[in-house]
Amino acid sequence: MGCVVFHYDMVGYADHQQLAHRAGSREHMNTKENWGYFSPKAELWLQTIMGLQTYNSIRALDFLLSLPEVDPKRIGVTGASGGGTQTFILCAVDPRPAVAVPAVMVSTAMQGGCTCENACYLRIGTGNVEIAALFAPRPLGLIAADDWTKEMETKGFPELERLYTMLGVPERVALWAFLQFPHNYNYVSRTAMYPWFNEHLGLGMEEPIEERDFEPLTREELTVWDDEHPPPPGGDEHERALLRWITNDTRRKMTALVPKGAGSLDRYRQVIGGAVDVMIGRRLEEIQEVAWEDRGQATVDGFLLKKLLIRNVAAGEEIPAIGVVPRPWNRQAVIWVTRTGKQGLFDGPGRLGPAVKRLLEGGTAVLGLDLFGQGEFTNDGKPLAKQRLNSDRHAYAGYTYGYNHPMFAQRVHDILAAVKMVQARWAPDRIHLAGLDGAGHWVAAAIPQAGGAIGRAAVDTAGFRFADVEAIDDAGFLPGAAKYLDLPGILALAAPTELWLAGEGPQAPAVVRAAYRAAGVPEKLTVCNTNREARASAAVQWLLR
Repeated sequence: MGCVVFHYDMVGYADHQQLAHRAGSREHMNTKENWGYFSPKAELWLQTIMGLQTYNSIRALDFLLSLPEVDPKRIGVTGASGGGTQTFILCAVDPRPAVAVPAVMVSTAMQGGCTCENACYLRIGTGNVEIAALFAPRPLGLIAADDWTKEMETKGFPELERLYTMLGVPERVALWAFLQFPHNYNYVSRTAMYPWFNEHLGLGMEEPIEERDFEPLTREELTVWDDEHPPPPGGDEHERALLRWITNDTRRKMTALVPKGAGSLDRYRQVIGGAVDVMIGRRLEEIQEVAWEDRGQATVDGFLLKKLLIRNVAAGEEIPAIGVVPRPWNRQAVIWVTRTGKQGLFDGPGRLGPAVKRLLEGGTAVLGLDLFGQGEFTNDGKPLAKQRLNSDRHAYAGYTYGYNHPMFAQRVHDILAAVKMVQARWAPDRIHLAGLDGAGHWVAAAIPQAGGAIGRAAVDTAGFRFADVEAIDDAGFLPGAAKYLDLPGILALAAPTELWLAGEGPQAPAVVRAAYRAAGVPEKLTVCNTNREARASAAVQWLLR
């Protein structure tokens, strides 16, 4: 057909043996320093084999386009199974391919069984059909077989047809379903691909296009390595060195984003804030209908407490809560977030905690919540310390968090739903957040996601850092959080919200101070360095001032 063809080995296949293809979690590589792929540390920096493989695909395209004989406007990409995944992933992130044929991979069923096809956050609320649709309006041909793609004719492809029709190019999407064959890229499938490329790359070949007989090359003929060009070193030490280099390079780039003025603050919010948007996966303005149900009431310390069930209707989520609006009311409300849930409002049976009581006496309404995995969500009322993982493939984080929000993010979702409920039901003049004694990290992430709806926020981080999390099922595990300057990087996104910060020592982290200076409101950042027992009282005093 006259095309230049570049056929490369994916990670861990054939000549590409520096890294194993499916190494999985290995105890000796799960270290705090010099870690390997699949470790909690690697996931906290979003270092994945799928990411590396996709980078390799981009670099392969770079190489092809460096060749003088290659027309940069006529690039086709095809592959089957895992190669099909790489085809539609590359074509989703890179604008240079002109036509694509991902074979036996795009469907509404199984989305990819290999670690090279899965990564945290990749398919939360979406799937391969929508990812492949990102290639539109460029020509997209799909091949189905008697595997997980066998229902594409009725599930997935009709939606792609509607998309291409809406874009005015219905002829640019096609599906060839060869259900008489199992998972494959056989001759029959290839005879569908050839004319598609012939047409859309403008090759001008007479059709039908038939393959010529050929003899498969031997291993010796296929390998690129010989005595003059030996394979590069690989193994554990190479893997550690690679990730060490990637980590240091990433740290340098993220540190360079620390804001120095208003312009650089915008860039910081774009990059770090954009990453937090993905990691948390929800913003306040995205929450549509929030409903609530009264579940009873009781009087404690002279205040009327109402039991509530808050519902994020579209998401199908429920949050048990207790709300107290004192009389008289100063039109202020505090959402009081604790590590134990709404029971953190109390200092024992029938007795409000002194900090909560002081807020109510000051005329401020208070809402306490059972975040996901707290209080009424558990059999014993104790907060969950571990997240549920994919039971079949628990050793790799991407199999769970590629499809499901981490518990940390789910708890932030609950805080945002509570903000929405308070806005709708109580309609206060200002809403404040308080996260103390082990709950500060959730509140820190909720502030920027609330999009300016928070008046003041009291945050006691207790020194928490995502980088210290050592297991992928830990309740504090949030993939990628260490990469984007950890919890201080998220806290910096709070500017210009009034922020009371404890648990960080005598001064706020440098990135937080820089963000408040760049926002022109350094006075809105208050640091508390008192002992742990006195922090709640100090936070309440600051909130009531």
